[in-house]
Amino acid sequence: MSKRTAGRKRKGQESRRVVDKFSLKTWYKIIAPENFGGEQIAETPAADPDMVVGRTVQTTMMDLTNDYKKMHVKITFKIKKVKGDIAYTHFRGHEYTRDYLRSMIRRRRTRIDGIFNITSKDGARLRVSIIALTPFRCKSSHEKGIRKVMQNIVLKRAEKLPFDKLVRDIVSGKMATEIYKKAKKIHPIQNVDVWKSRVLNLPTIKLEEEVKPAEPAKA
Repeated sequence: MSKRTAGRKRKGQESRRVVDKFSLKTWYKIIAPENFGGEQIAETPAADPDMVVGRTVQTTMMDLTNDYKKMHVKITFKIKKVKGDIAYTHFRGHEYTRDYLRSMIRRRRTRIDGIFNITSKDGARLRVSIIALTPFRCKSSHEKGIRKVMQNIVLKRAEKLPFDKLVRDIVSGKMATEIYKKAKKIHPIQNVDVWKSRVLNLPTIKLEEEVKPAEPAKA
């Protein structure tokens, strides 16, 4: 057997081994958390379900909500458990795209940044990054006042909400809207955004589910 023939044979055997290994892997459906729709967002292959746990997947709010205006919001989920061929995830953080952030910032405006560590009602800890932009330059005293508004709102809102609801408030823009309404009383504001968040640790407290009062029976 010539060296060339032997080399071709080895390559053929190696390619078959690669194909065989890949064919033995199972494809797992990655599901978004319930507070983000609970739908399939991706698939991932693995030979063992234990190898799937801990993997991260990135998507956008546009893909989750079909809202084109949210295409700049990147969401990261992390796989927490696998049942059958279903991989369940939890929220790990979000971030605006660099292009979108760059388009927001113009000359002769004041950029006010705030980075805060917050704790949810059920003990989850997150780090949030907030940006406020003014239509024209403002005094340092105004900057300080607006940053204080940011801090007060995110800390107080976090301690009242469980992790899932807090995350939705952050990503949907609800928290930013509340900051905007109070901050504009200090100085005119162009916009406020919670442009980045990161989960430092997941909930540590199991809260009792709220029981809605029964409706009175109709006569």
